[in-house]
Amino acid sequence: MKQVAIIFIFVLTVIGCKNENKQASDIEHNHTVEKTTTEKKKVLSPHTSTMAMVGDAHIHIDYSSPGVRNRIIFGGLLAYDEVWQAGAHMATWIETNKDLLIDGKELKTGKYGFFTIPSQDEWTLIFNTRWEQHGKDEYNPDEDVLRLIVKPEISDEITEHLIYAVKETGKNEGSISLAWEKVKVSFPFQVNK
Repeated sequence: MKQVAIIFIFVLTVIGCKNENKQASDIEHNHTVEKTTTEKKKVLSPHTSTMAMVGDAHIHIDYSSPGVRNRIIFGGLLAYDEVWQAGAHMATWIETNKDLLIDGKELKTGKYGFFTIPSQDEWTLIFNTRWEQHGKDEYNPDEDVLRLIVKPEISDEITEHLIYAVKETGKNEGSISLAWEKVKVSFPFQVNK
C-alpha cells in the first residue's frame, strides 16, 4: 500500500510540473507575440531632401516635411506675418556650389538657412547665413543675405506634406518651389557664370 501511495504522489508531482511548464511556455509565447506585433511610431515630419543640377550648379535643399493632418496651416497653425523656418524641427537649408542670381541679386556659393514670412497676399523669402539651428530659435534678420517677395499660388487641392522642388527651366536657369496645404510659392534663378 505504501508503494502505491508513493507512486501516486510521484505521478501527481510529474503531472503538476508538466502543467506548470506548459503555463510558463504559454506565458512566454504570448509575451513574444506581443513584442512582434508592436509597431514603430510613424514619424509625423520626416526628414528629407531634394536636389538637382541646373547647368553647372548643384542645388541641395534639406528639410523636415510636416503634414497637414486636417489642420489649417497658413493663418492657423502658422500665423501670418511671422518668420517660419520653412519646415519642421531644424531650419530648412539650401546649398549651392555656384553663385546664383535671384531677383537680380547675387547669392554666393554656400549653405544658407531658408526662412519665409507667409502672408495672405505675398510671402517674403529669406536666405540667412545661419543655416544650422533649431526652428527659428536663433534667427537674426541682421544675418540675412537675400530677401525677395513672391506671390503665393492658391490651389483647391491639398498638398498633405511640405515638398520642395528644384527644376531646370532653361540653359543655366531654374526654379525652386515649396508647396504645402493649399499654397505654393516659387522663384526663378540663374546660374551666375
